[in-house]
Amino acid sequence: MIGILMLDTRFPRPPGDAGNPATWPFPVTIRRVPGTTPEAAVRRDPDALLDAFAAEGRALVAGGCAGLATTCGFLAPLQSRLAAACGVPVVASALTLCAPLAATVPGGRVGILTIEAASLTPAHLHAARVPEGTPVEGLDGTHMADRILCDSPDLDVARARVEMVAAARRLAARAPLGGIVLECANMGPYAADVAAATGLPVHSILTAVGWLHAGLRPSAWAHPPGVPLVTR
Repeated sequence: MIGILMLDTRFPRPPGDAGNPATWPFPVTIRRVPGTTPEAAVRRDPDALLDAFAAEGRALVAGGCAGLATTCGFLAPLQSRLAAACGVPVVASALTLCAPLAATVPGGRVGILTIEAASLTPAHLHAARVPEGTPVEGLDGTHMADRILCDSPDLDVARARVEMVAAARRLAARAPLGGIVLECANMGPYAADVAAATGLPVHSILTAVGWLHAGLRPSAWAHPPGVPLVTR
């Protein structure tokens, strides 16, 4: 079981959002962290949220969760401390994908789409070990960013999709890329649109948590009697 530590929000979470249970192809428990707003997570010091996330994380672990994730990529600076506080593996941010993915793609570079580039500081990138020079494109000033950061109950999903594609095209035009990482855990619903528009692989918190789950619950393989082994 994976525990999902969700910001204390009211904005809509369509399928593909990390905070929607229907997103996940394996069992998860989603737990709201009281008092943690999107504005606080993105525009303020994430250290102020550590105790609240650690308390709810420990509750999830006590309930049987073997790994944890959060629903905000700006919480990357909390990852190692959350893991230490909760005693299980933690994926706090999709930004942690940037370094391993860059090592696998043509050209050795991925780009980042973030909800607000103006707030994504070198400290966030350093905490996630993002390679120096990784291009970043934000949704600053868009309808989607405003609805999420202001925690509005209204979100025009079609409009958000158009904004995501436009930002992705700007990012892809800036430099040759081998892939795109979606910083924001609310961007998953639009990943396929971004991939179709750019022709690039697109990764998100769903990728990171999928890796975590695969390691925590590896497949068990049996050799049925009478089935020959493959030798070449």
